[in-house]
Order: sequence, then C-alpha cells, then structure tokens
Amino acid sequence: MENLRNLKLEDEYKVNPDGNMADLRVANNISGNNDDNTIIDINEQRSEACQQAEELQKEEQPSTMIQQQTKKRIATLDVFRGLTIVLMILVDDAGGAYSRINHSPWNGCTLADFVMPFFLFIVGVAIALALKKIPKVSSAIKKIVLRTLKLLFWGILLQGGYSHAPDDLSYGVDMKHIRWCGILQRIALVYLVVALIETLTTKLRPTNLEPGHLSIFLAYKWQWIGGLCAFVIYMATTYGLYVPDWSFEVHNHLKNVSHTYTVKCGMRGHFGPGCNAVGYVDRQVWGINHLYSGPEWKRLKACTFSSPSSGPLREDAPSWCHAPFDPEGLLSSISAILSGVIGIHYGHVLIHFKGHGERLKQWVSMGLVLLVLAIILHFTDAIPLNKQLYSFSYVCFTGGAAGIVFSGFYILIDIWGLRTPFLFLEWIGMNAMLVFVMAAQGIFAGFINGWYYNDPDNNLVNWIQQHLFNDVWNSERIGTLLYVIFAEITFWAAVSGILHKLGLYWKL
Repeated sequence: MENLRNLKLEDEYKVNPDGNMADLRVANNISGNNDDNTIIDINEQRSEACQQAEELQKEEQPSTMIQQQTKKRIATLDVFRGLTIVLMILVDDAGGAYSRINHSPWNGCTLADFVMPFFLFIVGVAIALALKKIPKVSSAIKKIVLRTLKLLFWGILLQGGYSHAPDDLSYGVDMKHIRWCGILQRIALVYLVVALIETLTTKLRPTNLEPGHLSIFLAYKWQWIGGLCAFVIYMATTYGLYVPDWSFEVHNHLKNVSHTYTVKCGMRGHFGPGCNAVGYVDRQVWGINHLYSGPEWKRLKACTFSSPSSGPLREDAPSWCHAPFDPEGLLSSISAILSGVIGIHYGHVLIHFKGHGERLKQWVSMGLVLLVLAIILHFTDAIPLNKQLYSFSYVCFTGGAAGIVFSGFYILIDIWGLRTPFLFLEWIGMNAMLVFVMAAQGIFAGFINGWYYNDPDNNLVNWIQQHLFNDVWNSERIGTLLYVIFAEITFWAAVSGILHKLGLYWKL
C-alpha cells in the first residue's frame, strides 16, 4: 500500500509540475491515514487548488492586457498634431497663391481657419493624458506655470515683431509697437486654464464611470463648468459691451505723412469688422499700436478690388479697412478655452473607455452634435462662423471637425494598423515645436537667406523656388505649392524622422 501511495503521489507531481511534493507528504503524515481514501482526498484537494490557480490566472490576464493597452502610445495623437503643423505651413506659405485656402477675410471658414482650433484641441487631449496621474499637486502646478511662461516667451519672440524672418534679415522690435498676442500666447492661455482645472480637481475624479452615455460629462463637470464660464464671459461681453466711436492714426513711412481715421460705432452686439467688442477690448487693454497690423479683413471686397486676394486698398474703402486688429486677441482667446475643453473631453474618453467601439461612439456623436449646432447657428444668422472673433459657432464647427478627423485617424491607424502612410505626420507631430519654429515661423529659411550673393534676394531659398519649381512648371502658383510640399513639408518630415530615430525631441 505504501508503494501504491508513493506511485500515485509521483504521478500527481508529474501532472502538476508546479506542485510541491514535500507539502503533499507532510499533509499525509499529519493526517495519519495510510489508506487509499487519504490519497484520493489529497489528489482532489490538489486538483481543486490547481483549478483555482488557473481560473485566477485567466482572470488576471485580461487585466494585464488592458494595462498594456493603456500604456501603449496612441499614434493618432502625434499624427493629428503633425497634420496641424503641416496645415499651418501649407496655408501660410501657399495661401498667398491660393486665396481659397487662406484665412477667411471675415465670416466663413476655410482650410486655414482649422489650424488654431486643431492646435487647441490636441493640447486638450494631451493635457488629459499627461495629468492622468498627479502624485503631487503643487509640483504639477509649478510645471504648468513654467510651461506657460515658456510658451509666452517664444510667442512674443517669434510673433511680437522681434523676428522678421524669413524675408527680412534684420531683427528687433520697437516696444511702442510690439505685438503682445499671437498663436503661442493663445495656446499658453488655454493650456494654463484647462491644465489648472484638471490639476485642482484631481481628487474629484472618478475611478469608475457610472453607466450611461452622459456619465463622462458628469464625471468631469468642473472642466465643463470652466468652459461654461469662458462662454458666458465671451457672450456677455460680445453682446453687452458698448462700443463707442474710435479713431486711429496711420503713418506712411514712404511719404512720411500721417492720416487719422475715425470709425463710427456707438452700438452693442455688432459682429462687423469695425464695431465688434473683440477689437474694442484689445484696443483698451493692449493699445491699438500693439495689435496685428495686417488683419485678414483687408481682403474683403469693401477694402480691395483684388478680393479675396490681397491688394491695394480702395480709395473709397471704409475707415476700418486701414485699422489694425488682432485675431488672437484677449476676448477671442477666452472663447478659445472652449476648444481646449472639447479636446480634454476626448482625452477623458480615451482614458476611461477601453474598447474601440465605445471610444468612437463617444467621439463621433460629440463631433456630429457640434457640427450640426454650428451649421444651425451660422445659416440662421444667429451667430456666424468667424475665426477673427472666435465665435461660438466657429468653436463648435471646428471642434466637431477636429473630433471627426481625430476619430478617422484613430480608425485608420490605431484600429486598422495603417500607420506607415502617416509616419511623416507622426514624426512631425513628435517634434512639433521644432517644426513650428523652424518651418512655420521661417527661422530656418531666414538663416539660409542670410547667406546671399551680392543681393539679399539672391539667396539659395529663392533660387530653389524659382529655378526648380516656378520655371520647371512655368507657373508661379503651381511652383509655390510644390515648393511648399516638397522643399518645406517633405524636408521637415525627413528631418523629424531622423531626429526621431536618434531620440531627439524639442520639448517645452
């Protein structure tokens, strides 16, 4: 019987190699039974323990897979960011040749008008992911403030008037005319507000969402309350602020003469170029000399016969055609906070919903609702689409479009695995700040232009564009477009790809 017992125990050990032979023997000795029932009881107990261990392992496996899925980098974020940079380069450098892709002179929305809200949208998504876990609130706030200051510094340096690249080789700015607002300054404001709300409400975040389609909105109600506050401030000021008549002086440096213009207003809630509250707030806060001197409204038919392209102003042009106006002003930047809130909502969905279908259901439905709302507001003349004013309908339209494009990229890249065709966008998105400064702001081209022969216009950049593109295609418009695509976008995609392989990134 003892031999039989040992044989069965050895067989049990062979079947369960993870078992402990000594433990079985100790259990048998403690029981003091030497019959076959003891052997059967031990084997049954061991078998049950193994089954429980296998079931526990199966239960832990999906959890591990979810953790791996969460840690996996979503390529769509970098691709979307890269697309935004590419659009900026395209519309800035080819928009002069193709006015239809340039900014809308006033009401309406063109390709160029999607760039800024797309920037703010992806900033919001990134905030949600970056601040998903906050070990120490005070440290997070310090990092947020520091990054905001960096954005403000680069914004004022690049768009405040100090840099004249790429066409003008000089540098420096008259502090009487420095421009305080700009693209990076607006991003800095939106980032600061949205990131602080996300950080200060970290203890109020839910671990698990309640069932229901609207649970994600209720779980992050403070973010939406912040967006609502921005909306109320913007709408109340836009419709309630009285805009009086105002005057400004334009100095002609060539003729060394000045002319004073007066704009007749005396109204509230006006959405026209000359008498809107957005421009009035900027004139009062910053001063008219610190606003953007080349607003897009100068391409309106009322201002130039060359409309929708740029051209000399008409002799009978309204007085406001000569005035400065900042499209990234203070009041419109407050409205832009909503674009960041929409983006952070998409980031929250990405965090809490693990299934592709659940994410897309949330994203696409949100995008469609925003698009429909914007179309209704615009075509009923309730609130027109206007990038210069950053109107509420414009926020909804561009936010909805961003959500749909983001969802489309997510399907193509992160679900279907079609990553290769979009690698150039992903590389640019990983080094977005570098490409923005060097390409979109013309710093690299300005550096190359500094090495000229006999005349500043006789430089390598102009030679390449003229001889390799314009002359080959016998068209300045087509040559300009191809130059932007190949000599700028493709070039910086290659540079970004090389830097990615080397692990080099410019991060603020």
